Amino acid sequence: MSWKFDEKSPIYAQIAQHVKMQIISQEIKSGQQLPTVREYAEEAGVNPNTMQRAFAELERQGMVYSQRTSGRFVTEDTELIAKTRRQVAQTELASFVENMTKIGFPKEEIVSVLESYLKENTQ
Repeated sequence: MSWKFDEKSPIYAQIAQHVKMQIISQEIKSGQQLPTVREYAEEAGVNPNTMQRAFAELERQGMVYSQRTSGRFVTEDTELIAKTRRQVAQTELASFVENMTKIGFPKEEIVSVLESYLKENTQ
C-alpha cells in the first residue's frame, strides 16, 4: 500500500520525516537494519531514486548509517535520538500554542484546556 504524501514539501523530505518519526518513537529501534531502498520504495509507492534521496538526508542528519556490504542501520547514538525527539516535541508544542492563540485562547488558559483534554482522553 502506498504512503500518502502532500503537495507542501518534496516527497523525499516527507519520507525522511516519516522514517525519522519511526526512529524517535522507537517503532524502529536503535541499531536495527532498515529495509533496502527497493523494498522501502515499493512499500511507499515511490521511485527508488526518491527513497535513496530520503536515506541520504537521514544519513546527513546522523539518524542512519550505511555499512558497505550490509545495508543501512539506525544510529546507535541514543543521545542524538533523544535530542531529535525533544526538537520535534518543541516544534509540535510551538505549533499548538500558536494555533490556540490564533483561535483566541490566552496563553494562561492553554494549559488548563490541555490538562482537561488529557484527563478526558487518556483513560
